[in-house]
Amino acid sequence: MADFDLSQLMQQAQQMREQMEYLQKGLAEQSVEGSAGGGMVKVKMTGAQQVTAIEIDEAAMSEDREMLQDLIVAATNNAIEKSKALAQEGLGSMLPPGLFPGGVPNL
Repeated sequence: MADFDLSQLMQQAQQMREQMEYLQKGLAEQSVEGSAGGGMVKVKMTGAQQVTAIEIDEAAMSEDREMLQDLIVAATNNAIEKSKALAQEGLGSMLPPGLFPGGVPNL
């Protein structure tokens, strides 16, 4: 039976925690943009999923209120998907290959 080295395990856990903090800080500094309605509504957010800007084209203002609300929701969801993909890409680089074949769950 192989020897269990608790101090080495603790070092690895510390390194992983530091890498995770670095990744989270990096995500907060990166930006993604989601859009809907052919670009009539754009939502910008950080990789940490903080909305930083919403742009509404003048043409979208002529739409009815419900349509505009739907476009904002769709653009926001699109930005969230891109943000999650960015986070998964960064997290995937930290994990051993093949650990989560379909991607990182619940991310």
